[in-house]
Amino acid sequence: MGKVNTIICLLLFGFLGWGQEIEEGVLWDANKRLSWSDFKGKVPPAADPAATTASGISYRYSANLIHHEVNLDFEVNAYFYPNESWYKPEVCDDLILSHEQLHFDIAELFARKMRNKLQRTSFSDNVKQEIRDIYQDILQELQDFQDQYDWETGYSRNAKKQLEWNRKIAQALSEE
Repeated sequence: MGKVNTIICLLLFGFLGWGQEIEEGVLWDANKRLSWSDFKGKVPPAADPAATTASGISYRYSANLIHHEVNLDFEVNAYFYPNESWYKPEVCDDLILSHEQLHFDIAELFARKMRNKLQRTSFSDNVKQEIRDIYQDILQELQDFQDQYDWETGYSRNAKKQLEWNRKIAQALSEE
């Protein structure tokens, strides 16, 4: 007689960090680009950046364990959080908006990376921890990649590098 365990888990990660109550996000869509009207958050007092994009990856799954074989059904998505995202209208332009869009696009690339990893992994009886470990690894890679992106583009101030990254990420999204 098989033992069936069903586990459902939903974790949200915002680019700014963990939030107390995460609002419903806007699902990444290849046909929808962000506009400044999507940024509904309040600019924090004494904020240095011109804009901030709150985006991240969420997942949920169910796992059926029968005779030590795991049948995994999962969903992994990238989201943008409008009420946590903000901008300073007096200093923002289209180049900065493209920089912010790429933060969201990068989250989608890493959501795809996690989907791929989950599809290729053979899970054991410890599926819950194994998925959690994959998620944590992906989040760390995402954060490192976002930091590299900001550093190389000078937070969009280096227009040449920003345009290079725009092409690089567009190419990566089209290959998936």
